[in-house]
Amino acid sequence: MTIFHIPADEVELTAIRSQGPGGQNVNKVASAIQLRFDIRASSLPLELKERLLTLHDHRITQGGVVVIKSQEHRSQDMNRMAALLRLHDLLALASVVQKKRKATRPTRSSQVKRVERKVKRGQTKALRGKANWD
Repeated sequence: MTIFHIPADEVELTAIRSQGPGGQNVNKVASAIQLRFDIRASSLPLELKERLLTLHDHRITQGGVVVIKSQEHRSQDMNRMAALLRLHDLLALASVVQKKRKATRPTRSSQVKRVERKVKRGQTKALRGKANWD
């Protein structure tokens, strides 16, 4: 796993108000964090940018901006750390290169066993029909 250093000026952190219940505190304090990270304008390697842009993740907009909202903690600092961790996890997910699958064929014995199972299953089902008393 590769560790990426993202300069602080490439990540835009904005404090916003949290949703949901929270009493009077929720109306006064902007404790949720919205993180915005422009993939195309970042200093990440080109192939990682391409992998990020091809990910089908709801947090990546069509313009290539990662938007992460963190509001699970009561403090702004904890939400900031949670948002940065989610960005790091997304980058780690995109950095993993899948191994190419080697095309293989089923063995002759596995093909024979499969056909025998199908024949046996068909015979079992045929016996379930109405009895012929002729």
